[in-house]
Amino acid sequence: MVVFLEAHVLSETHRREDFLFELPQDRIAQKPADKRDKSKLLVSQKQGEIQHCVFSELPGFLKTGDVLVLNQTRVMNARCYAQKENGVQIEVFILSIQCDANDVPVLLRPAKRVKPGMSLTFPRSGVVVEVISKADQGRGALKFESDQALHRVLECDGELPLPPYIKRESGPGDADKERYQTIFAKELGAVAAPTAGLHFSQDVFAKLETAGVTIAHITHHVGIGTFMPLLVDDVRDHVMDVENYTINPETALLLNQAKAEGRRIIAVGTTTTRCLESNYDGGFHAGNNQTQLYIYPGYTFKAINGLITNFHLPGSTLILLVAALVGRERILDIYRCAIESDYRFYSYGDAMLLIP
Repeated sequence: MVVFLEAHVLSETHRREDFLFELPQDRIAQKPADKRDKSKLLVSQKQGEIQHCVFSELPGFLKTGDVLVLNQTRVMNARCYAQKENGVQIEVFILSIQCDANDVPVLLRPAKRVKPGMSLTFPRSGVVVEVISKADQGRGALKFESDQALHRVLECDGELPLPPYIKRESGPGDADKERYQTIFAKELGAVAAPTAGLHFSQDVFAKLETAGVTIAHITHHVGIGTFMPLLVDDVRDHVMDVENYTINPETALLLNQAKAEGRRIIAVGTTTTRCLESNYDGGFHAGNNQTQLYIYPGYTFKAINGLITNFHLPGSTLILLVAALVGRERILDIYRCAIESDYRFYSYGDAMLLIP
């Protein structure tokens, strides 16, 4: 199915209110499609034309020689529960494991009941930690006795941190434990799934290989910033959290060869996009790095030629990124078309392929 949208002159604005849209609550997906590759796929390859497909048809929209870059981070059981000495329960959301065990960044809830110097006990693992600092918005830091103790808490006391808009009365179920991870997840460290990758199946990978599409992997550990709302009127005033990423030598070489040969690089997900755009300075470089790159309209893309992504929250940093890629009016037209066409939104929702 092809839909033609009226062409608009791209305009640039930095007002948060200009990136808002009305989304019916019933469009927020509470569970994934029955099969990963049976979610819908909206394809926007040029101004004015939109195609409505199924994700399993993705290989037909790519070219021989294209490089598809996926994020192989694995979601950790970041949401944990500890107890104060008086038995009061405290939610501890572990933000990163790429840190010193003596200074682990966390979110604490209710934060007002926690003070520096206090001890917290994780009941299942028996691990005891010290609160070493507390800051605004519930942020703090804990001291673990070792990396092993930290990982023991994740394994014994943690649960998969489903986004707040996915409602579960008794926490994530067995289906979530499988479907909120990509089938290629490898490196533990994310607090949220790189959701564009959730649609890929072995069958899709086989079709991509047949089509002559090259697959590359990076690791970009998705941080809590992916859920942080924009609280500023001028979107330029927002500051992104620091996130860790890794590009291995094989991937850097592959991407540099693709650039030299004029082949397209298609990012799977906004985190992959930020990783590649952060890293590229005329070439890609292997190694472990950090990024706070914030992409909003006015940004000039240097590394990627297209993007596969899900549908994002109104007024979020993610919709700003896709607006930077194809234009604000264009992306809002696409979102309106998706709502009218019964697409499902957010982490367990449908996908779109954007080729500007």
